[in-house]
Amino acid sequence: MAKKAAHISWFCSNCGNESSKWEGRCPSCGEWNTLVEERVVTRAGSGGGKGTLRLSSGDIGTPMRVSDIVASTEERIKMPSSELNRVLGGGLVAGSMVLVGGEPGIGKSTLVLQNVLSIRRCQVLYVSGEESAAQIKMRADRIGRPSENCYIVTETSLDNIMAHIESLNPGLVIVDSIQTIAADDLESSAGSVSQVRECASRLLAYAKRSGVPVILIGHITKEGSIAGPKVLEHIVDAVLRFEGDTHYMYRILRAVKNRFGSTSELGIYEMCQRGLREVTNPSEMLMNQGADELSGVAVGVTVEGLRPFLIETQALVSTAAYGTPQRSVTGFDSKRMNMLLAVLEKRVGFKLAQKDVFLNIAGGLRVNDPALDLSVICAILSSNVDMVVPRSTCMTGEVGLSGEIRPVTRIEQRITEAEKLGLETIIIPKNNLRGIDTSRLKINVVEVAKVEEAFRALFA
Repeated sequence: MAKKAAHISWFCSNCGNESSKWEGRCPSCGEWNTLVEERVVTRAGSGGGKGTLRLSSGDIGTPMRVSDIVASTEERIKMPSSELNRVLGGGLVAGSMVLVGGEPGIGKSTLVLQNVLSIRRCQVLYVSGEESAAQIKMRADRIGRPSENCYIVTETSLDNIMAHIESLNPGLVIVDSIQTIAADDLESSAGSVSQVRECASRLLAYAKRSGVPVILIGHITKEGSIAGPKVLEHIVDAVLRFEGDTHYMYRILRAVKNRFGSTSELGIYEMCQRGLREVTNPSEMLMNQGADELSGVAVGVTVEGLRPFLIETQALVSTAAYGTPQRSVTGFDSKRMNMLLAVLEKRVGFKLAQKDVFLNIAGGLRVNDPALDLSVICAILSSNVDMVVPRSTCMTGEVGLSGEIRPVTRIEQRITEAEKLGLETIIIPKNNLRGIDTSRLKINVVEVAKVEEAFRALFA
């Protein structure tokens, strides 16, 4: 029997790099004060380091020309949630590993559980290292989706989990969460760099060997990144971020990494009493349906992935009470808002240096689309002069430093979305419709080249 040899190593909590001694700065990723001490046990005479995938001699392939390789479409498992399928790129790919991360209480376990409870064509093994079987049963009853194909096991030992997988032979494996699983042959505690790397590597080797997809649920740190070493995100095939404010009802599912699809798609859910509900038309949900027209509100058209939707931009401008103006932003880049305020003051002549400016994107969403610039400055100006932007008007366009309105992408889809929701007018950048047939459009399209032209079109 091979003897075990123990030694102390230092692992980087950011990239997973192993060092023989402590260093202030990681030699691999360059981060400071990220090395943590761990006791590593290895078997004498065994080749390779921990966390590496070893292939037998029968698994070694033959080099082939690119022209000789036969490309085939990946076999995908359709999930019950169409929003989840959109973010994954069409469904779960056989043999893939997906990591779902998010803040505590955001709904990661609820999202995964309500999907696997609706799967009927294969057996699902749900491994829970945080909750008991009774707690999961209570959540399943609240969701109201009983299933005969979903098996629950509460286990934190990786060896026992692999034994359950071998005996049940499921078609889908869920691990909730990867930070609670530990391999018995490592003396470090669960959640450490070496444990997370080793457990993820073994589960990945099982997924690739058997063709069974594996979904990992992971924690995130206070900085917002997925807990554990960065190598965890490199190991998996897709990284999904489930985000949103717990005080709001909406949740956003984004793909940070996806080897089998686009990373620009997103799924929108609404947290309800019976779980998460898909929001198929976010424009109607994110726009205020009230009849009151107030200043400081402008409707912008943004695009996330291939999906356009309308969203309300709310602004409040008031005189600074203590001499030092405040700049408060929710759901939008604060540096970009400061740039837009400088454009309004320098190019248009509105003095906002001594005024408080508060900006909010309705619905608790965070938008990075530069096409929302025009609605932001229109909402700020509307609040400053206390004039109402017509509710039947929306706008889209990027604002440059010289005050020009720059063209945006997917303009035809943005116009179609505004027309579908019954809006009468849309303000767009000039020459953005070049080469597009506008004869079938029923909405009034106003093209502007400068910020001043947009203001005249709104408040003339």
